[in-house]
Amino acid sequence: MQDFATRRTMMVDTQVRPNDVTKFPIIAAMLHVPREDFVPATKREAAYIGENVELAPGRVVLEPRNFAKMLDGLDIQPDDLVLDIGVGLGYSAAVIAQMAEAVVALEEEDFAGQAEAALAQAGADNVAVVSGTLAEGAAKHGPYDAIILEGGVEAVPQAIADQLKEGGRIAAIFMEGVLGTARIGYKIDGVINWRDMFNGTAPLLPGFAVQREFVL
Repeated sequence: MQDFATRRTMMVDTQVRPNDVTKFPIIAAMLHVPREDFVPATKREAAYIGENVELAPGRVVLEPRNFAKMLDGLDIQPDDLVLDIGVGLGYSAAVIAQMAEAVVALEEEDFAGQAEAALAQAGADNVAVVSGTLAEGAAKHGPYDAIILEGGVEAVPQAIADQLKEGGRIAAIFMEGVLGTARIGYKIDGVINWRDMFNGTAPLLPGFAVQREFVL
């Protein structure tokens, strides 16, 4: 049985680098952070597979390829403050913490305590875990240079758009039925301009579905 460090290297060499993610800070961070420590104990053996790893019904750790490509689009800088929404048990925040000045990791109460413990164990001391409603963001710690959503969305609430700095970047996977497109948004003159990056799927994060009008 391969050890986790070997699997981590294989993940980067087979799932990340071949998908045109070559920025050294991303590669280094994904090689450094033990992904197996941020999934449920029963899923440790599946931590490095090339697909989403389920944390709970409707919640996942994004597959390595998609997460790495979103980070590539965000181009996180060493002096950036990043809002990481839907961190689950904290894997994404631990990776981003290797690249950014500080990370605000937003999660619902069920996961927040577990994420805080896992991040502390990993020594990610530039991450602040905030417990709250995902769709509301974490305004009191913002505004942010970059925002990433760790799951699918149908729309990004205005409350979150408002927490992005002018000139800032935001990444999310927009779902239309079972099909999804990862997009990067740039805030210019107060408006987020989105562009498509790649196809990918993820379950919708709580609160990020579009409210539909029911007509009798």
